[in-house]
Amino acid sequence: METDRLAQRLSAVVGPAHVLSAPALRASYETDFTGRYTGRARLVVRPADTAQVAEVLRLCHQAAAPVVPQGGNTGLVGGSVPTPAGTQVVLSLRRLDGIDPVDTAVRQVTVGAGVVLSDLHRQVASHGLEFGVDLAARDSATLGGMIATNAGGERVVRYGTTRANVAGVEAVLADGTVLDRLAGLPKDNTGYDLTNLLVGSEGTLGVVTRARLRLVPQLPERVTALVALDSLDSAIDLVSRLRTLDSLELAEFFMADGLALVLDKSGLPAPFRTAHPVYLLVECAGQRDPAQELFDVLDKPGPLETAVALRGADRRRLAAYRERHTESINAEGVPLKLDVTVPLAELPGFVAGLPVLLAGRARPYLFGHLAEGNLHVNLLDVAAADEEAVTGQVLERVAALGGSISAEHGVGRAKSRYLHLSRSPAEIAVMRSVKSALDPAGLLNPGTLLPRAVDASAAGHHAR
Repeated sequence: METDRLAQRLSAVVGPAHVLSAPALRASYETDFTGRYTGRARLVVRPADTAQVAEVLRLCHQAAAPVVPQGGNTGLVGGSVPTPAGTQVVLSLRRLDGIDPVDTAVRQVTVGAGVVLSDLHRQVASHGLEFGVDLAARDSATLGGMIATNAGGERVVRYGTTRANVAGVEAVLADGTVLDRLAGLPKDNTGYDLTNLLVGSEGTLGVVTRARLRLVPQLPERVTALVALDSLDSAIDLVSRLRTLDSLELAEFFMADGLALVLDKSGLPAPFRTAHPVYLLVECAGQRDPAQELFDVLDKPGPLETAVALRGADRRRLAAYRERHTESINAEGVPLKLDVTVPLAELPGFVAGLPVLLAGRARPYLFGHLAEGNLHVNLLDVAAADEEAVTGQVLERVAALGGSISAEHGVGRAKSRYLHLSRSPAEIAVMRSVKSALDPAGLLNPGTLLPRAVDASAAGHHAR
């Protein structure tokens, strides 16, 4: 009965067609991209603009109904789907998909939270501009979700994470209060930086409804290379030399077993006649052709084989060997995904020691963004009884090496209990204070990011 009353009130705001209560209609909103995290929504609500979002949150606040904000639902840590309890309202932001005219004078554009990344790229390209963040899920990931998780992607080495590319946000707090920080001024020294506070907060502090994004010039000349190497040490050495190039835009790595899986699942032809231990995908871009300076770096001891592409179709063909890892792994099974950062100097040792650490309890596939030491650890064939132990041991090892338990996917529900491995008790206490100030009833994405209760024994194992 309570659900019926709330549904009626929400229907008056967004229209009956945009309040979903039937299980069949809710299903696509209740399971995340991995298939590992699933739940049951009390309702799914699909507002069309900021005013509707504010009213939906106000009504949910009055009804003490927890709310889970959701964008493209491409998350990998369970932070955008409801729990199995069936008490949470999923707030889908996909209808907030407007893109304002591009401000070419300052190279900025204001977009709705539901804008899909690839649509943004197409819209700004006609102005000779692009958004600096790109990732493999570009055709489904939305800007609101990317901002909420501070997504990284493939071009962090040049343009930084999403945070570095956001000039301002509009957001709605749990009680329906609207915060407008969309001016995008390059200089505005008037107190706390609320925009950066909300970026990466995973929907726990407020719901981002619009964003002012920084744009960069579209670079007409590009060259892509796929390089085969004998070890991760060689790949790291090559990346160190590539960093001297201002044109370097991405440096992605994957391993021999990952490539074999991609070839099997995708039907792509092998890039080289011989299999090699490690592969590095490199792209450089500039106003002038960067090919020669890339060749100068690659023409040194290290690479075993190299494939180079200048034309768009050929570059995309090389990129597919890296970008199709996720879908190929998912086709093999439901992976346990652990997105981590490991200091580059420690990365080869971490990878070499992983089989011993796993002790036969999982089949690992590794790939990621080598320039940042961002390793995507995908574990298949993990028994349900081993999941917690395997996750804990891998993340504890990462923390012991001075790394981070989450590089770019967020903490979500999957890693909230391990937050103490990367954040001190004092930092977690401050986070809780901020959460309490902005969402005192704890209705926004409960259980995501922050652990539900302070675990004093765990806090003692903090590592940096």
